[in-house]
Amino acid sequence: MKHRVRPMDAAIGLGSHDIGVAIRVAELYDTKVVPLVVFTGANAPTTVERFPRGEAVHYREYALERGVPGEAIVIETEATNTAENFEFTRKVLQGRGIEIRSAVLVSRPYQERRAYATCRKLWPELDIVCTSHRPPIDEYVAEIGDADFVINMMVGDTQRMTKFAEYGYAIAQDVPPMVQSAYERLIEAGYTKRLL
Repeated sequence: MKHRVRPMDAAIGLGSHDIGVAIRVAELYDTKVVPLVVFTGANAPTTVERFPRGEAVHYREYALERGVPGEAIVIETEATNTAENFEFTRKVLQGRGIEIRSAVLVSRPYQERRAYATCRKLWPELDIVCTSHRPPIDEYVAEIGDADFVINMMVGDTQRMTKFAEYGYAIAQDVPPMVQSAYERLIEAGYTKRLL
């Protein structure tokens, strides 16, 4: 989304198959953009092999290895989708007596817009910016290890951006014609494994 990252109350790392979320969150903490880190996510069919103990747990372990102190990390381990990431994170923070007014949302690069739209709908008073770990696309695919998987995930995320607004989970987002055309061509090419 090309948001300018600025100091915020917390970073919220959204669970997924992408360890880049934890990489970016650790960078934000290390550069003093945020004093608090929240990792949210249980498991999904796309993450259970990569992160068998759960997305948030693995992200926390990575952050600890990179020097983020345990007292600066909160984990939420029940969410299985983006809406739950925000709903359950809010409850965990409230349960600990932690109030945040602003957050850097950290997700996969192609999930930023959907994360933004979902948070705007479910936590509208939270001041947010979005960011992600963004290596060049060939390096990103190499890190994940499966080009077909990445393309299927991108197609699924593009569909969810529109469908979740229709379902009331997110605010509506404009999809540029070029993106819509690419999405349709990828579906025609058989990248349908992550469609609803």
